[in-house]
Amino acid sequence: MASQMLKRSLSMSSVARAGSNLVKAPVQTHGIEGRYASALYSAAHKGNQLDQVDRDLQTVKGILEENEKFRDFVRDPTLKANKKKATIAEIAKKLGACKETGNFLALLAENGRLSKLSAAISSYESIMRAHRGELFVQVTTAEPLNRGNEGALNDVLSQFTKKGQKVTVTYQVKPSIIGGLILNIGDKYVDLSIATKIKKYREAIASAI
Repeated sequence: MASQMLKRSLSMSSVARAGSNLVKAPVQTHGIEGRYASALYSAAHKGNQLDQVDRDLQTVKGILEENEKFRDFVRDPTLKANKKKATIAEIAKKLGACKETGNFLALLAENGRLSKLSAAISSYESIMRAHRGELFVQVTTAEPLNRGNEGALNDVLSQFTKKGQKVTVTYQVKPSIIGGLILNIGDKYVDLSIATKIKKYREAIASAI
């Protein structure tokens, strides 16, 4: 039902009325933010505005990161939906955003989901990477990897990529995982951390006692 509501709301432009079905995103995105991003991809695809929407969202993302007042506005749960919708529509207009982006932002505000904006933008980024044939890999480790380990990991990842596929690997450090690593490969999640292993051992011991 939620996806149908998103489809109707995001397909209000004349170019999007040509088809009644959602254009399937090239990669699955999860959660509420993923559903909004997928619906936006469908509307942008039908309107031939995929790259323009991507540019619009990158602009909005930059404002979110740099403007504390805008972040507070997006996250404020006390503002009424109609007030948020009117304000975000005005912002979109000033930014020169395309109709699909404007509809998307207005819909988030109208449905009380504007706090999901950053996550929805990330989901759209994932969809667009898949659309362009790119593979995004995020590696999380307890401590920074040395160059030798990074090179070895990159060699392993290259064995599982398609010919000609562009691979972007980013690294982040999270000491709480204790050791091992966590891989986010496209829409796949692989947890090889010591912290997760310890948790499983504890659960196994607890159930056996």
